[in-house]
Amino acid sequence: MSLRRLRARGLPLLALAVAAPMAGAPHGCAPAPRGTLAGLRFEVSFPAALRATPADGRMLLLLSTNEGAEPRMQVVEGEESQQVFGLDAQRLAPGAPVVFDATAAGYPRRSLAELPAGDYDVQALLNLYETFHRGDGKVIQLHADHGEGQRWSISPGNLLSAPIRMTLDPARQRVVRIALDRAIPPVAAPADSGFVQHVRLVSPLLSRFWGRPVELGAVVLLPAGFTSHPRARYPVVYYYGHYAADFATPVGFREERPPFWLGGDEAGYESYAYKLYRDWTAGRLPRMLIVAVQHPNPYYDDSYGVNSANLGPYGDALAGELVPAVESRFRGIGQPWARAVYGDSTGGWAALAQQVFHPDAYNGVWALCPDPVDFRAFQTTDLYAEPNVYWKDDPAGRGGRLPRPDSRDLDGNVHTTVEALNRLEAVLGSHGRSGEQFDAWEAVYGPAGEDGYPRPAWDKATGAIAPDVAAYWRERYDLGHILARDWATLGPKLVGKLHVTVGDRDSFYLDGAVRLLDRFLAGTREAGHGPFYAGSVQFGAGQGHCYTGGDPEAELAVNHLTVTQRLLPQMERRMLATAPPGADVTSWRY
Repeated sequence: MSLRRLRARGLPLLALAVAAPMAGAPHGCAPAPRGTLAGLRFEVSFPAALRATPADGRMLLLLSTNEGAEPRMQVVEGEESQQVFGLDAQRLAPGAPVVFDATAAGYPRRSLAELPAGDYDVQALLNLYETFHRGDGKVIQLHADHGEGQRWSISPGNLLSAPIRMTLDPARQRVVRIALDRAIPPVAAPADSGFVQHVRLVSPLLSRFWGRPVELGAVVLLPAGFTSHPRARYPVVYYYGHYAADFATPVGFREERPPFWLGGDEAGYESYAYKLYRDWTAGRLPRMLIVAVQHPNPYYDDSYGVNSANLGPYGDALAGELVPAVESRFRGIGQPWARAVYGDSTGGWAALAQQVFHPDAYNGVWALCPDPVDFRAFQTTDLYAEPNVYWKDDPAGRGGRLPRPDSRDLDGNVHTTVEALNRLEAVLGSHGRSGEQFDAWEAVYGPAGEDGYPRPAWDKATGAIAPDVAAYWRERYDLGHILARDWATLGPKLVGKLHVTVGDRDSFYLDGAVRLLDRFLAGTREAGHGPFYAGSVQFGAGQGHCYTGGDPEAELAVNHLTVTQRLLPQMERRMLATAPPGADVTSWRY
């Protein structure tokens, strides 16, 4: 879950050059051919000069009344979204059109026939798929990440057209022909510095699953004095969050003062990145390695850090392949007492899952504003007791139904609904291939279907929950249920390690699940319930997403962007208090 699900996910701003349309690939208009569906129609193709071979993917038609950014950058969750329509393209030959008419599914408006007449910026984009021959014998087509974090709007290699302004009237019979005329360029790889190092590792476990080489990544922040103290070995803290090409936890690490001309959110973000640099180099923070984990996959920009029937054994690969490789290369202490994990939002869930599923590997987790940790409160739905994830029966008993909200502001105003976002995801990709939040949950938590794609936990059209899939989720990924079910064996390994923080007005209703978890953990104090968990659960009064602890009276950005400075001393105290006899507690504390 994220504040940015369909916005930029912590990535640097990208300057995307817009080239002039290619010769022989014009945008054109013509009367609709006889016998076709009456009204407005679009035909989108690509020329052989751009790509000589057939293509598989999802063709997106994008229409915007906002003359600001390109239409592809204006598809977002909620009322601010511009219009998008989507159709699958399979073995699409150069010059062959994908046809959008009134039957093509759209968001926010469901059909071209509902489009208000007016002036629009019109653009098309082909989100390309590759064929994966998985180790289990399934052959499926998915979008491979190319260093952008599963963002179709900027993914290198995707084909698109330049926006063109035109007047459209859905009641008028007309054909608009659009030719894709360029491919999105590669993302420039960030450079290493004296403090920040970038690591790529081919995972044997994931490569066997996907039937091709699969890499894991990490961005490692080295402590001041790392080079001048070659005998020092360091504790390691792992950060989980949405994909970022460079160091971000969630704030970046800026080694120079930000330019004065930055404004708005960017100015705040960069100033806190510079503050982290100053705190880090002035000795105001414990000297540790901080590792921002990178694990984008064909379904989402992160794997949630667990083994999955659809994504593969990411949990084992991260804990068993990435962790030892990083600690060996950068002089980590390499023992569980000197290892902690934290994360926010999606990363908060992934960090907690790493600790729960690998209880002996880490010495504590700080799970901040985590995605639903108990599926009895899957946002506002009990997946086990209620029949529908989109609609709730009218509690007044009037026989109607109420839409389930997906997000809200601090005053309780609903921004969008679960049904609306699922409808958007269905437009962006069939078979769970949107690259967005609900499809990601179904890919991570769900079983694989006969066709190799994830089995949905609910009907995409109606929201009706599939009880057998919900039961599958429960036994494998419902962290609250798993902790309660297995506390007799898990509890002794997790004493003092579990720390969870959430705002009591979380924007995505994540506080409900944390309340259920808190109820169980607090109950471990009672006799007969196993060891007391001896950790912490904190609710930020009046705080939304993503509250990470700290001063409840401070602005959300202050708490969010200084989370690393606040947590590292807590982690150090935990490590020093639990270090075994003879452990190295001095070489890194120079």
